[in-house]
Amino acid sequence: MADSAFFCTLSHEGLLAVRGVDAAKFLQGQLTCNLNYLNQATCSLGARCTPKGRMISSFRILTEGDGFLLALSADLLDAQLADLKKYAVFSKSSLSDESANWVRFGLSQGDGALLALGLDLPRSADAVAREGALIALRLADGRAELWAPAAEAATLEARLAAQLPKVALDAWLLAQVRAGIGQVFGPTRELFIPQMINLQALGGVSFKKGCYTGQEIVARMQYLGKLKRRLYRLALADGELPGPGVELFSPVHQSSVGEVVLAAPTGAGGELLAVLQEDAVNDGRLYLGAADGPALSLLSLPYTLDADREIQR
Repeated sequence: MADSAFFCTLSHEGLLAVRGVDAAKFLQGQLTCNLNYLNQATCSLGARCTPKGRMISSFRILTEGDGFLLALSADLLDAQLADLKKYAVFSKSSLSDESANWVRFGLSQGDGALLALGLDLPRSADAVAREGALIALRLADGRAELWAPAAEAATLEARLAAQLPKVALDAWLLAQVRAGIGQVFGPTRELFIPQMINLQALGGVSFKKGCYTGQEIVARMQYLGKLKRRLYRLALADGELPGPGVELFSPVHQSSVGEVVLAAPTGAGGELLAVLQEDAVNDGRLYLGAADGPALSLLSLPYTLDADREIQR
């Protein structure tokens, strides 16, 4: 189903709004992405880090009205909102949870449905199209998101259903796994630096924007460090599907060699993204949850890493 035409409701994420005359200035010092690259026709992935470069959230961000909307895992939203408010106290900006104000749909092979709504969305990654209050976003693998005021949810769902089958969220998450797009959830908060989930390869880290919280560590890893833990895609033939943060094991080490980032079911087992130690991947013997747990097999990612290209952003 992940490779076919469908739509679903993106119920697993919430929307954090940052608005006001200082919204861009405030966020520029908090986030890994460069807000100077954003406009009405573009969006971006990004993350917020601790001073040690560990991600405390990841998101997709776009401009809206007098500020920005950040779509992130719903289980992170309250903590991020409370934490950001501490830093925004001297800024002319306001922060709020706008999850209830919006409805968001994920579309696979749904450009025809978007066109019927007046949204001619470019094919390029991170492109944005707008029609009235409707917003369409292009993901790196060709899928799209449709954001709209919550009052239009029923009407939009009916119009989408006239052209596309509605499916469960699992199909969307499987497509995300296959696209190699990592994400921070509650159980993986502060576990990874951005490069561990390949965020820099997907445009979510800017190395030209200047200072932000955690920037020194993130930049040092890109220019000087040798990353020993990185994102991989794996297949699970049998066993219970793991949640984020479940550990992976290998005979290479007596302890854990990585953690699950995101998993989704397939028709036969499941697929997952995990951050793993390189030597364990090279050995090839990987097990879920315990040293004698279900075996995992390595799958490919749909993109390559290019440090020279990544630092140009």
